[in-house]
Amino acid sequence: MKTSLSSKDILSLQDISASEISSILSLASKLKKDLRKKDFSKLLTGKILGMIFQKPSTRTRVSFESAMIQMGGSAISLNSSDIQLSRGESVDDTARTLSLYLNCLMARVYDHSDIEKLAINSSIPVINGLSNLFHPCQILADLLTIKEHKKNFKNLNLAWIGDGNNVCNDLLLGCSKTGINIKVACPKGYEPPSWIIKIAKDSCINSNCNVDILNDPIKAVLDADVVVTDTFMSIGMEQEKIKREQIFLPKYQVNSDLMKFADKDVIFMHCLPAKRGQEVTSDVIDGTSSVVWDEAENRLHVQKAILYMLMKKK
Repeated sequence: MKTSLSSKDILSLQDISASEISSILSLASKLKKDLRKKDFSKLLTGKILGMIFQKPSTRTRVSFESAMIQMGGSAISLNSSDIQLSRGESVDDTARTLSLYLNCLMARVYDHSDIEKLAINSSIPVINGLSNLFHPCQILADLLTIKEHKKNFKNLNLAWIGDGNNVCNDLLLGCSKTGINIKVACPKGYEPPSWIIKIAKDSCINSNCNVDILNDPIKAVLDADVVVTDTFMSIGMEQEKIKREQIFLPKYQVNSDLMKFADKDVIFMHCLPAKRGQEVTSDVIDGTSSVVWDEAENRLHVQKAILYMLMKKK
């Protein structure tokens, strides 16, 4: 099993090969399984993670900080309004400065170009904690959750229902690299970017799976082993609330009626936070098919694996 990554940075799952995804998941699984049996408290002794937040965060912040603490390192939270970025210092200069003090940098940003600038100008690894285009750490946690419940990826059918957003984009890349068939059902005009769809379809040639972009949620969910959704009202889209509700509801809501078309052993996933009664109903997210809390916990274990693999030789 590999314990290092070929790329310095993880900005999306484009930066990680299929074999590296497998290594991350294997290490995360081991760290999770052995958490109470072995002492991992010295794996990253003396290492410091910096965390920049332009957006609010619960799971990303707490899982990354807890991961560092559990492995003997430390984390510094940097709200963008509290550092010189808020007073006009460039992202480039911020990256060069933080590289002098830290061993790794995670950033949760609005514009993906900011995470790219951080990576280009940093001498340390940079991890995308979320941008408007991608959310790689979430999808790695999703893949670990799927593996735990379905044992393997081959011949699995996954349905994404809702907005073709940043989570959907990286899910397309993750499924196409691991051999999961994925059907994405979005309203017309809200599909993932065509260039990301092309990358996923090209990747499917090697992993022998399929990518389908649809507008009909029932066709997407039919016989699905995994159903995934997310809010269609991401941070920064509040001004579109009424318009989006009219477009997405009720057709693109994951409810018990829609779930009836899926496989009898289907699992339901959501990256959280969920807007209950909008993209998903409470009876689904709290139901027997839901694995959202396993998914949330796995953010911690995947984060530990990523941090270790990026920093252990740095």
